[in-house]
Amino acid sequence: MTEKILLVDDDVELVEMIRDYLVQEGFDVTMVHDGESGVLQALGGTHAIAVVDVMMPGISGIEVLRRIRQSSAMPVIMLTARGDDTDRIVGLELGADDYVPKPCTARELTARIRAILKRVGGTYSDTPHQIKAGALSLWPERRAVAWEGLPVELTSTEFGLLEVLARNAGQVVSKNDLSEQALGRPLTRFDRVIDVHMSSIRQKLGGSADGRSCIQTVIRKGYMLIKE
Repeated sequence: MTEKILLVDDDVELVEMIRDYLVQEGFDVTMVHDGESGVLQALGGTHAIAVVDVMMPGISGIEVLRRIRQSSAMPVIMLTARGDDTDRIVGLELGADDYVPKPCTARELTARIRAILKRVGGTYSDTPHQIKAGALSLWPERRAVAWEGLPVELTSTEFGLLEVLARNAGQVVSKNDLSEQALGRPLTRFDRVIDVHMSSIRQKLGGSADGRSCIQTVIRKGYMLIKE
């Protein structure tokens, strides 16, 4: 089945270039050029992923993301101005799955889209296996998580990161390994995407009985999910 991609950006020339490349790569593409239309299309439930520019007339891309996340966990990639760390961090904190600095090439954006779609696609079975680590239960096929028996809502990227940690519970996983396995790309210098997502995951899971987070930061090495 052809994956449907939603592009939300007021830069008509750029979006048309990206659309043409995505179509050549076998995707079905919808283009809109303002935030309100982007939200309506995103919440229509027919698109596999949305690519949203931060800077748009009317409501911003950040507000578009906020409205999408109020009722949908669909993957969202944010297009941000190169070097604008504030927009990137705010977007990640609101649940963006990844960001791509502008100007970007259609090839780079397509690679990011493919990485996320591959990650969230999964293979489903009638008897999904479960990964357990202390109070955490994770079902990769269903992309579901529970903490102390209660369901936890995670974005697709948060789930991917937590799954990598859960599969390596009790072992330190480097930030670069987390980025490559969960985001599908190597971590770049000064990239805080992993740290921001980990902060969000910790907040959603809460602490253990002694108040500690089940996800430990190992300075200059990475992160570790505590087994017990």
